[in-house]
Amino acid sequence: MSPVREVNRVYVCNCFGVTEAQVKKHAADGACTPRQIASACKAGTDCGSCVRRIQALLGRGACPRRDLVDQGEPAVALAPEAELPEAA
Repeated sequence: MSPVREVNRVYVCNCFGVTEAQVKKHAADGACTPRQIASACKAGTDCGSCVRRIQALLGRGACPRRDLVDQGEPAVALAPEAELPEAA
């Protein structure tokens, strides 16, 4: 017999063979937007037909930073600390 294979693969991005499970893992690792998913695995960067599906998988509340924006926190406060050059 052959080794156990993943039988229930649900492809989100057919262009790059990205599965729903992979998108969910990237979201769990901190990707909050389709653009961040694209940076992680290229999904959504070719034909673009999967972008709406990625948005649906991410959903509302999937990103802790988005929750803060919904609570009225300014978006700037959510950005990581930037290193600014010292003024001369």
